[in-house]
Amino acid sequence: MRRELAEWAQQVHDLSQRRAARLIPIDRATVRYEPHRDPQDALRVRLRELAGSRVRYGYRRLTVLLKREGWEVNAKRIYRLYTEEGLIVRTQKRRAHAQRQRVAQGVALRPNERWSMDFVAQRLANRRWIRVLTVVDQYTRECLTLHADTALSGEKVAAALDKIVASRRAPKSITVDNGTEFAIKAMDHWAYNNGVHLDFIRPGRPVENGYIESFNGKLRDECLNVEVFFSLMDARRKLALWLHDYNYHRPHSALADRMPAEFAAVCSGGNDGDNAALENAARFPHSHRTATADKELTDAPISSLLLETITRVTLTAIVPA
Repeated sequence: MRRELAEWAQQVHDLSQRRAARLIPIDRATVRYEPHRDPQDALRVRLRELAGSRVRYGYRRLTVLLKREGWEVNAKRIYRLYTEEGLIVRTQKRRAHAQRQRVAQGVALRPNERWSMDFVAQRLANRRWIRVLTVVDQYTRECLTLHADTALSGEKVAAALDKIVASRRAPKSITVDNGTEFAIKAMDHWAYNNGVHLDFIRPGRPVENGYIESFNGKLRDECLNVEVFFSLMDARRKLALWLHDYNYHRPHSALADRMPAEFAAVCSGGNDGDNAALENAARFPHSHRTATADKELTDAPISSLLLETITRVTLTAIVPA
């Protein structure tokens, strides 16, 4: 900072280097010093290319992508280059809300046990509106479908779910809001035939379906707000491409920066050794954990995590707040 002040004083007030260094004050050797750091031009070019193709990725997710390509970098170096290149993604600050007692939700303990389902709306280039049905596996974070249509009735939702169940078995429950599409007889009939429990959240409490709300935010930020949809078919094509990228290429912070499809493959393979912490990380929504808790979930074995969880629950039940 003092070096910049000395250079500013030299330029603005036409001072000599000796006089400016004496006024700040700062050693003249510091003012004359020229850094010899590697400019890392190749890394900067690749970072700009990735940031240009994935415009809503922050520096941490870009660091993961660079490491996959073989670059020996860490988050601090990428953050420095990221800011120097002017690639910072602007995010809207969240409003502060009063804390409320949250209702404990059921937690998925294995893949395909609990799904979350919701709708998002999007406007086409011709100003017509479409709706997109989003379905997410709460354990593996996989996006199971992005079904777009001009209108989505209960019958169309049931038909979209039938396509998912045809490739994988039906879940035990699906968490949904109180929309009319989910509360009509067509959905009750589908749930009864497939042995699925429709878990309705309380009205006006979208936080109780946090998995799908978090996913919808990513979909809106990385796809819907970036792409221009010229027609319904164009929207379906672009949503299919983003779905494949999300499941097979996009690193997920709640899965130790693994892809959802990769994590699902690990779970289906039954590999418990080195992946025990990774499997345990999927049991907790990322938004409910701090950075310290993230490190604990990644480093600790599953048995100690379960023991710690049981201890915390027991102490909470015994000792009043």
